[in-house]
Amino acid sequence: MFTDHSLSDPVAAVHEEHAPDALVLDVERDFETLPTAQAEELGLLVDSLDPFSCPDDWLPPDAPAVLDRYAGPDFTIGMPGDGSVAWTRQTDPPVVLCKKRLGETPDAFADFLLAEALVQVGTGEPEQFIEFFGDQYPAFAAAFADVLDPVGTYQVAAACYDAYLGLETRDRFANLDEPLFDTWFDAGERLEGRLADLPGALARGQTSVGDAAELACSAVKHAGELPAPFDALDAELYREHGAAYAVEWADRTAETLG
Repeated sequence: MFTDHSLSDPVAAVHEEHAPDALVLDVERDFETLPTAQAEELGLLVDSLDPFSCPDDWLPPDAPAVLDRYAGPDFTIGMPGDGSVAWTRQTDPPVVLCKKRLGETPDAFADFLLAEALVQVGTGEPEQFIEFFGDQYPAFAAAFADVLDPVGTYQVAAACYDAYLGLETRDRFANLDEPLFDTWFDAGERLEGRLADLPGALARGQTSVGDAAELACSAVKHAGELPAPFDALDAELYREHGAAYAVEWADRTAETLG
């Protein structure tokens, strides 16, 4: 199920600087959430497992099943939206998992995705948004209750956390050596046109709020210019106040969508 992933020299340097104890492994299949039985096989490769779980009152009653599962007692790695690389600190040492489809990604971008995961591991921040929001997630979800379904709210919450991680990591990305820096910079430039078109697409109903949030918040790590209302998430106050700031943003944003 798991084999060691060979790192290019630039990614090996990031690994050494940001997450030197992390294991980087190939997974023989694609997944959104790794089946528990397969996840537990990691126990053979790491020193210990510490599965995440949280109190019931961290989740609203209508939370998507995938979020219930992650927050429950089963050892769960990966969530929808994680992309081609997932990581976890529910293991000691941490583990970065390369999904099968990463092999279909151009080498330069695959290297950046791995570098991104290693930098994120090195921040010490939670691996999923529910740990970031904690007991404030019901308030975040309640803010959008009249304008989004639970899946849409999940999408926006995950995007908000992606923005927070972007604030934490973009200075580190800007200091990457070539060619990783070039890939990071190029990806940011490619987002510019899509971001400029986003307000119009949202107003015309050509994109959902959740999809718009995913696109806009993904630009934070590239220091891109975000359109309203997502520009408020590109703020030092968000970095300082975290989930409480995101809940206030949700309250204000939901009023404009209602």
